[in-house]
Amino acid sequence: MPCRSSAAAHGTSTCDEYSAAWSLEVGEGWITRRLDVAVRAQGWSRDLSLRRDDAARWSAEARAAGTVALPAPGLSADVDLDAAVDCDLGLCPVTNTMPIRRLGLLGPPVAEAELVMAWVEVPSLRVLRSGQRYGSHDAGRVRYASGDRGFQAELVVDEDGLVVDYPGLARRVDEEAAPGR
Repeated sequence: MPCRSSAAAHGTSTCDEYSAAWSLEVGEGWITRRLDVAVRAQGWSRDLSLRRDDAARWSAEARAAGTVALPAPGLSADVDLDAAVDCDLGLCPVTNTMPIRRLGLLGPPVAEAELVMAWVEVPSLRVLRSGQRYGSHDAGRVRYASGDRGFQAELVVDEDGLVVDYPGLARRVDEEAAPGR
């Protein structure tokens, strides 16, 4: 799954409190170009369009409607994303694919690399700077840690770098065994 000039993905998630839909576009080298996210709930909604331009500058357009006790969506002027090349959408393991592919974590062991992410908090859609580490010790297993949130996990990935098992968050369901098939 080489990343030529661009690649895209989209998805949805639902819980009792809200539903979210997102679309992601990455460019050459698995570098984020754009992330669009919409969150909908009873009595409120939020939308975010996060972009990284060719000069490596991040910008965001955000909208909020209704009333909910959450931080404001979007990117504040005091958030420094200069070193970030990736976004990380909270509760979405697909956004782990970009650094996994770019750092070559699918083959032989790779030492941990320190990265800066444009982390999108869900459901607020607030954009924060997040220091993260990625490394691998064998094919199909990636070490991930977010120092800012004090979180770490061992991710199981497929041959394309997509997360198959993210302990405590997500697990790929076999399409053949999925309900309704």
